[in-house]
Amino acid sequence: MDITGDLDYLKEIISQRLKHYVSTDENENMSADLKADGREFSIGNVRELQGTSGAEQLILVLSLAPHIIPNFFGSIIQEHFPQGGDFPEFGGVKGTNQRGMLPTGETVQFILAGSDVDKRIEIMNYFTQDHLFHKLGLLSLEKLKEGEPAMSGRIVMSPEWVEYLLTGEMPAISFSQDFPAGILETKMNWEDLVIHSHTRDLLNDIKDWLAHRDKIYTDEILSPKIRKGYRALFFGPPGTGKTLTASLLGKEFSKPVYRIDLSMVVSKYIGETEKNLSRVFDKAMNKDWILFFDEADALFTKRTGVQSSHDRYANQEVSYLLQRVEEFTGLLILASNFKSNIDEAFVRRFNSIIHFPKPDARERLRIWQNCIPDKLKLSGDVQIESISNKYELTGAMIVNVVQYAAIKTFALGGNEMTTQLLLEGIRKELHKEEKSMY
Repeated sequence: MDITGDLDYLKEIISQRLKHYVSTDENENMSADLKADGREFSIGNVRELQGTSGAEQLILVLSLAPHIIPNFFGSIIQEHFPQGGDFPEFGGVKGTNQRGMLPTGETVQFILAGSDVDKRIEIMNYFTQDHLFHKLGLLSLEKLKEGEPAMSGRIVMSPEWVEYLLTGEMPAISFSQDFPAGILETKMNWEDLVIHSHTRDLLNDIKDWLAHRDKIYTDEILSPKIRKGYRALFFGPPGTGKTLTASLLGKEFSKPVYRIDLSMVVSKYIGETEKNLSRVFDKAMNKDWILFFDEADALFTKRTGVQSSHDRYANQEVSYLLQRVEEFTGLLILASNFKSNIDEAFVRRFNSIIHFPKPDARERLRIWQNCIPDKLKLSGDVQIESISNKYELTGAMIVNVVQYAAIKTFALGGNEMTTQLLLEGIRKELHKEEKSMY
């Protein structure tokens, strides 16, 4: 993207408007059709912005300008009004720390429409909830006190989009109260995920959707009939690969996976859970992300009979969540230990319901074999196949056992993991679940 060229073009357009503004020739008028001379802004070549109009591209460059040149607008106005003076028609406000002028909706109206009332009203449509800017979470007008004209609000471009448009890289959003979610990543590959063949087959359905969804969304016959987005339920005991699978899907298709921290979402106070959820989905809306709700029972639990006001509000939370789940256009994954804990209204809306069972003896053996460290080996007394058959551990438990045995081996100055150390590790893992060795 040629941001320097875009800024020069924007300066030229603003200068033309200012010249016409001070002109005494009543017949002079500047067309708001920015493509009339065959020129466009290079920002329109950004993948998500292809097909936007010249006016929309102007608004985006206008919003970016103060992030690059603090006095961009002030210097242009100074050229045409060297004596200074009040210029309310141009709009613009001063920032708290930024000393230059920041553009407002009125700035856009002046540049694109001048004093043409009909065009000024038409320009308001660029800042509605139905417009692409809002749907992409790209920019909005700062909210003002009740009674003040909405177009007097400062144009606010999201920090993520500022960085993306200037660097070409969409940054990961930091964990915060407003967005209680963290990036989920893994260094492992699909070969490290040992799961049942039926589970793997069902995961291929999600992979196929991620790879080919654009084809069905652009199909004139099928597209109007289907709901965008993909909703999947992963259920099964802890440690069976649900979280790792979400990470691997993001890794394979180069999409950020955000794990929602439900402890910061669910609130005992009426209405707060909906507000917290709204912030999450508003940030994620129309982003090409994967949202992962771990231990989703806390949020997607079954609705109850209304016996108190608390029950009624809890059911309202579920209804609100249903709406936001249906609106999300990316991949949304819920993980739960038990499918039966999830409200049936959600179950009906899942594209895939995938069971992650505990690994059988053969699968456990593969996991054991995949976990032995490069710098260590098993001592001659270890019968790993016998251990695999005897102890019904999950993949996560096996990793913990091997880690324990490896650390103890290094601490003892050895290079072979013994049966005794492995059994000690197994005993510790079973004790966590209040189970004993047998």
